[in-house]
Amino acid sequence: MNNSQQRGTSERSQVRRAELIATGRKLFADTSYDALSMDDIAKQAGVAKGLIYYYFKSKRGYYLAIVEDSVAELVARAGGETDLPNAERVRRTIDGYLYYAEHHHAAYRTIVTGGVGSDAEVLAIRDAVREELVATIAEGAYGHRALPPLARLALVGWLSSVEGITLEWIGGLASDATGQPVRAALGALLVRQLRATLTVIEEFVPECPAPPAPEEPFDQLGDLAPVTGSP
Repeated sequence: MNNSQQRGTSERSQVRRAELIATGRKLFADTSYDALSMDDIAKQAGVAKGLIYYYFKSKRGYYLAIVEDSVAELVARAGGETDLPNAERVRRTIDGYLYYAEHHHAAYRTIVTGGVGSDAEVLAIRDAVREELVATIAEGAYGHRALPPLARLALVGWLSSVEGITLEWIGGLASDATGQPVRAALGALLVRQLRATLTVIEEFVPECPAPPAPEEPFDQLGDLAPVTGSP
C-alpha cells in the first residue's frame, strides 16, 4: 500500500470513528448506560457489532471515548480565541461554557457528575477538564496559567459553583420551567461572581492582582455580549 492509500485509509477510519462517537452521544443522551447493549448500539449505528469493538475494544471504552470527545468540545469552545484582550477572553470563556451546556445537556451532566456510577476514569476526565478551565480563566485574568495554591483553590470553588448553577439552569430549560434566564443574563451573573472572587484572591494573594473593572456601568445583558449566536 502506497502512502496515498495509507492516508486515505486512515482518514476513512477517523471519519468512521467520529461517526460512531456522534451516534453514541445521541444514544447515551436519551438512554442510560446500563440500558444500552452493544447489540442495541450496533443496530442504531447501522454497523456490525464487531466494528465498534474494533475501534473501542469494549462498551466501556466506547463510552469513555464519547466522554472524552464531549470534554474536548467543551474545552475548545470555552478556551478559544486566545488573541482577545484578557477581560473579553474571560467573558467569552464563560459564554462558550454555557453555550455547550445549553446545547448538550446529557454530555454536560456526564462531564460534571462523573458519568456512570462515579467511574474512576470518567472522574479523572472530569478533574482534567476542571483543571484546564481553571487554567484558562487564570490565563484570561492574569495572563498566565500557573497559580499559587490559595488562588487556585478560590477559582476551583468558583468553578464548582458554576457547575451547580449550570446544572440547575439546564434542568429548568429541559423541563420548560418558567422564568429561566437567557444565557447572556446567566453569563453576566457568573462574570460578576468571578470578579468578586478575583478581588478576594488579590486580598489574600497580592501577586495575583484582580484585573481592572470595566469603566462602563453594569448592564445585565450587555456585561456578557453574546458571542456564539442568539442569547
